[in-house]
Amino acid sequence: MESESGQRFNCRVVAVQEGLVTIEVEEVADAAAVLTKNEVVLICPRGTDQKLRAEVLRIRGHTAEAQVFEETKGVAVGDPVEQTGTLLSAALGPGLLGQVYDGLQSPLETVAAEHGFFLPKGIDVPPLDLKAKWGFAPKVRTGAKLKAGDVVGTVQEGRYTHKIMVPFAEPGYVDVDWIQQGDFTIDTPIARIRDERGRERELTMVQRWPVRKALPDNLLTRRSSERLYPTELMVTTQRLIDTFFPIARGGTACIPGPFGAGKTVLQNLISRYSSVDIVIVVACGERAGEVVETIAEFPHLTDPKTGGPLMDRTIIICNTSSMPVAAREASIYMGITLGEYYRQMGYDTLLLADSTSRWAQAMRETSGRMEEIPGEEAFPAYLDSSIKSVYERAGLIKTNDGSVGALTMIGTVSPAGGNFEEPVTQSTLATVRSFLGLSADRAYKRFYPAVDPLRSWSRYREQLADWFDSEVSKGWTDQVQEMTDLLHRGDSIQQMMQVTGEEGVTVPDYVIYQKALLVDMVYLQQDAFDEVDVSAPLERQKHCFGFLYDLVTREYKFENKEQVRDYFLRLTGLFKNFNYSSEDSPDRAKYLKQMEEFADSVTVAVQ
Repeated sequence: MESESGQRFNCRVVAVQEGLVTIEVEEVADAAAVLTKNEVVLICPRGTDQKLRAEVLRIRGHTAEAQVFEETKGVAVGDPVEQTGTLLSAALGPGLLGQVYDGLQSPLETVAAEHGFFLPKGIDVPPLDLKAKWGFAPKVRTGAKLKAGDVVGTVQEGRYTHKIMVPFAEPGYVDVDWIQQGDFTIDTPIARIRDERGRERELTMVQRWPVRKALPDNLLTRRSSERLYPTELMVTTQRLIDTFFPIARGGTACIPGPFGAGKTVLQNLISRYSSVDIVIVVACGERAGEVVETIAEFPHLTDPKTGGPLMDRTIIICNTSSMPVAAREASIYMGITLGEYYRQMGYDTLLLADSTSRWAQAMRETSGRMEEIPGEEAFPAYLDSSIKSVYERAGLIKTNDGSVGALTMIGTVSPAGGNFEEPVTQSTLATVRSFLGLSADRAYKRFYPAVDPLRSWSRYREQLADWFDSEVSKGWTDQVQEMTDLLHRGDSIQQMMQVTGEEGVTVPDYVIYQKALLVDMVYLQQDAFDEVDVSAPLERQKHCFGFLYDLVTREYKFENKEQVRDYFLRLTGLFKNFNYSSEDSPDRAKYLKQMEEFADSVTVAVQ
């Protein structure tokens, strides 16, 4: 191992505790003079040609502790350690879309083709195809003065224009000495720049960025880019989310819920139909069967926007629960960095992390091995700040060239037994601005999406009130609040009926209960297996909600509860058929007319 001065140091393994390895730097009193926190080092088991990647977590005296991203079987005391001098980084360049990576950005399809499905340890496969050629089109001329994040040129990545930018870590202005156009591989120099000190360097179409550092930090500090306040809705086409618990473009949300409540299906629907350009799916610590299902399904899903494969605009990063916890912990940061990269190009990017509970459990295991002081339920004391540091990397950015990109982050949480009071869920709820709490009871009743409307909330509803007034309808937010109040009143009456029976409530109260049930059955629930109802565009939601609002705010004339029950039961059936009818279908107008006539027959005439 060499220092910056060129002096060599002998480094070796002095202790191994599962995935945690202690390294000793000989001839040096302070290892911090040689090693850097979060630096990647290579563990080299003697007698093999393996080089296991590890990340330095803590430096104490002449020793350092590193978490190994692969199994440590075969690592022994005395094994040599190589220093890379780099932090755990992501390769950023054309060719990312459509890839399936592990937490260290190893392309799993390429690894499987070269080494088989049982992956050997210590292999190093380039994240991007080094042989593929991309048509580079310069956007600047020789002599141009640029800064970090400025666009040098573009290549076409599928249907997206991929911007090649000045490295984000560039400290000052640079001059373009020469630049060329043509078809090149990603590691072929396409330009040469000279900094303010006269130092020259060549630019390729790929650059690296440390995953634990927010990509736009330097750009925001220099005011090359600007963070904006989210003021628009990210349309998911799920009525319950867009209307009652909206998520802002560039916002944060979480989906906690017990096993079997439909988290994966809901994430699948959001990824397919949301108004975003790029989707990044991070399968973090899930069971191998679920990860395989995700990898197998996505290539065959149709993108409703283009009719082509959804995988063309998707990146999958997967780490199963059987993989080392260090790699699981790194996968979240890798996914966020890739999302920030596409956001910096001006694209709307959606990051779906499933599940952050497994990520937090990986931190707990590592913290325990390092003998840190534990917090609640043995999670590290810094759990709360770690969760906040992840979600705060989402947001809306106005980039160097004036385009606006967004990174919206939705994380699922898998609390044991559906207990929302456990530390990971509570820390997440204190961070995000939209909470979609899944209910095992609603899932058992087959009420999907199984989001509990009485427990969930969104702070974006008030934040986006002006947007809803201008883009949907005036007073939209107030009407939604009225519907929310109706659901709570209906729930209170239902609880009373469970004790006293229907005989214990009055006819007017029973009408309120039936109105709330109608809202739940025809608006909150959505059929993911119906080709029409699976996705409700905003204009369709507006029309549907407006008509439903008119129905539930009417004053009806009923003589007994039997009439109330029969009326709302028939109305529910008509409204569901209305939801299943496409916009250009004659059945849609027919069902709408039938509901209007039926409602008018029992409505109290306005004097």
